[in-house]
Amino acid sequence: EADRDFVVKVRAAGLWEYPLGEMVMERGTTKAMKTAGEHLVVGHAGLDAMCREIAPELGITLPNRASPQQEGFVATVDAKTGKEFDSSAVNIMRVTHGQIFPAIAKIRASTKNTLVRQLADLANDTVLDHITVLEKTGLVEYDEVTFNQTGPAKLPREKVTPPPPQPGEQVLVLKPRPDLNVNTASPTPTPSPAGS
Repeated sequence: EADRDFVVKVRAAGLWEYPLGEMVMERGTTKAMKTAGEHLVVGHAGLDAMCREIAPELGITLPNRASPQQEGFVATVDAKTGKEFDSSAVNIMRVTHGQIFPAIAKIRASTKNTLVRQLADLANDTVLDHITVLEKTGLVEYDEVTFNQTGPAKLPREKVTPPPPQPGEQVLVLKPRPDLNVNTASPTPTPSPAGS
């Protein structure tokens, strides 16, 4: 169950961070912001491809929408402009990346499934890359980030869980962008058969 939940969470992260990355590439006010946006788009396209590849093998139904909470993150950032846009995007993303980092390590250490281990490896590299480029913007408010990423959950499960796709709904694909040549993480490993 934890493996399935992890694959769904990785997919859901891309469903809000990929479009937010595109928004940051377009509206970020500094080169460091635009670079962070590029890394988000490229990193989540790679993670999305791996999730879509392994989900059928593991019998996992992937969501096509982010959770209500994640959609709220995008709306919050989208409502800002200029430096407030930059600061809001960086700090929301830095909190969420800091929260998922330990979960990736826990799955990587405990799963017996080789496909999930490979996804955890790629997710670890990608999240570390994203944390690094977000910090390079110089906008991370560390005290606030630490408080928000370590505090108790404030929302009910239905707000933090992505909705399942509708019957017959086509799988949404987060496409790699040929205009971006960003090395965000180690190359996507070729999945090997499931099992230990």
